Amino acid sequence: MPSPITMAPWQTGGRMKVAICGAGIAGPTLAYWLQRTGHEPTLIEEAPRFRGGGYILDFWGIGYRVAELMGIEPQILEAGYHVRTVRAVDRDGRTRAALGTDAFRRSTQGKFISLPRGELAAAIYGAVEAGVETIFGDSIAAIRQDEQGVRIAFTHGSEREFDLLMGADGLHSNVRRLAFGPEENFSKHLGYKVAAFELEGYRPRNEREYVLFNTPGGQVGRFSLRGDRTLFLFVVRAGVPHREGPGDLAACKALLNRTFADTGWECSRILTAMQGVNDVYFDDVSQIRMGRWSNERVALIGDAAACVSLLAGEGAGLAMTEAYVLAGELKRANNDYREAFRNYEIRLRAFVEGKQRSAETFASFFAPKSQFGIWARNTAIQAMTIGAVADLLVGRSLRDDFDLPNYDMQ
Repeated sequence: MPSPITMAPWQTGGRMKVAICGAGIAGPTLAYWLQRTGHEPTLIEEAPRFRGGGYILDFWGIGYRVAELMGIEPQILEAGYHVRTVRAVDRDGRTRAALGTDAFRRSTQGKFISLPRGELAAAIYGAVEAGVETIFGDSIAAIRQDEQGVRIAFTHGSEREFDLLMGADGLHSNVRRLAFGPEENFSKHLGYKVAAFELEGYRPRNEREYVLFNTPGGQVGRFSLRGDRTLFLFVVRAGVPHREGPGDLAACKALLNRTFADTGWECSRILTAMQGVNDVYFDDVSQIRMGRWSNERVALIGDAAACVSLLAGEGAGLAMTEAYVLAGELKRANNDYREAFRNYEIRLRAFVEGKQRSAETFASFFAPKSQFGIWARNTAIQAMTIGAVADLLVGRSLRDDFDLPNYDMQ
């Protein structure tokens, strides 16, 4: 048996150096809790600087509770929007269904807010920025692990050694590829593509309303942001993953033009304005399904481990929960990473897989493939204006069947 002098930090319960790839939502949340429990996290982010912006997400549930424990609820509320109504219109702009959000707030005891993904990420990163090293503008080129630790080779920087490596780098995780294998082994395409971009000065504006329009096989929604900006989110049915790669601007614009040209409402105006936009989010709607979330000293969290898909609506909260549980299990296991990784997965797998199944079922809500499907969806929305029906259906969809453990990390 090794002496305490030669034992690694994870064997003695000491301070560990932990590399975290990804400075979005999952990574900085994990860095926060690891720092609280005495470790030395380092964030690694391929982008040259912190990335803001992004699509609007709804934030509630256990993720909201983790944010409260982190003390960042005030920043989230300041950055967020209290949406009043979701309103579906036809090609002539006439309202066909409208749903108020009161049921959402009742079901969450008021802990429900909508905000840009980048604003949530900024609130989390702000909680660790001063005390956690962040390497911007670099990525991991190779991983070599043994009984002593993980040696990471960077694309630009010098090699470094860590005790553990955490992949929090999203749906197209580089860490997952290096440690587990190619993405196609784990990706499940749900049959949709999604695109999002912002415009300045667009008219009309409908404050605190999410306005959506459907044509068979496609949906476009707009939401008015502060600073005279408008966010547009497109969902399009697509049978197979695109070959161009995420973010392909030409492919995105071509798809949206094919789907929404001559469909009515404001689509012609939106598509014309889109031609001058160079910053567009474009990707397949996919989930990640893996048999295990860790490989020796490497573990995955957030979308890298078990993406529920952008259409699920709770990916950010789940990522924050996974980060909290992983850090807590390391503390509870006295830094025995093998035991911690095993317990982290045991606690969360069934819960996360349930969210994935629900998201797969719910995806058709966004882009019905026929006019009848659009009518049926709108009818369902309108039925939810009845208070008791709304409380029942919304309460069921927002319920998190998971009790957040108390790891005493505050």
